[in-house]
Amino acid sequence: MGRIRGIILLLQFTITVAITVCAMYLFRNHTHKVIKIWMKIQIKLLGINIQTVGKIDGSCNLILMNHQSLLDIIVMEHMHHRDLAWVAKKEISDLFFFGHIIKAPRMISIDRENKAGLIHLFKEVKDRLSKDRPIAMFPEGTRSDGTKILKFKAGAKMVANKFKLKVQPVILINTRNIVDSKKLTANPGTVKIIYLDAVQADKTTSWFEDTEIAMKETFNKEMKNHVS
Repeated sequence: MGRIRGIILLLQFTITVAITVCAMYLFRNHTHKVIKIWMKIQIKLLGINIQTVGKIDGSCNLILMNHQSLLDIIVMEHMHHRDLAWVAKKEISDLFFFGHIIKAPRMISIDRENKAGLIHLFKEVKDRLSKDRPIAMFPEGTRSDGTKILKFKAGAKMVANKFKLKVQPVILINTRNIVDSKKLTANPGTVKIIYLDAVQADKTTSWFEDTEIAMKETFNKEMKNHVS
């Protein structure tokens, strides 16, 4: 049944992405509103319940999340009230037509194989911050299998320290079990979101390493409770 739902999800996602991309280009000054409508529809169609612990700190300009599934982005866009600027791999923006889901709302695309990628990232982040858009990053750099949080890459740390950002770490639980794009399965269920306390980035402190430890400890505790 999960596979059938996954196929249906792929079909509806293909159709709704196409409609959303067209709408964002038609209403260039309202791309965030278009995205919010699309995400609300996705939450309803997928049959997702959301349980939260803690609160979103709207004053933060960098959101760090663990990454398991495409659903991570859908859930966070649905929950957050500000116009997030996601940092995504260039491979996504290079996709035929569907890459416009990154280009149309002016998300940030980076080429991790290019030595000049960090300079480009800093330039793009500075631009989005100037437009009052918080940056959203997955510090693991790729999706995990949903059973653990991978070791953090240095990119998020460099961005936060460079611009002295206020950071909110966020833990997402169960998104991989609901939507697994690799296995092409989808099931209704509950996503738990844990908002950790905000932290100020400062290159003279170990804030990033401490944040990684806190996120992993929180995730591991939740997973043990989930299993038991």
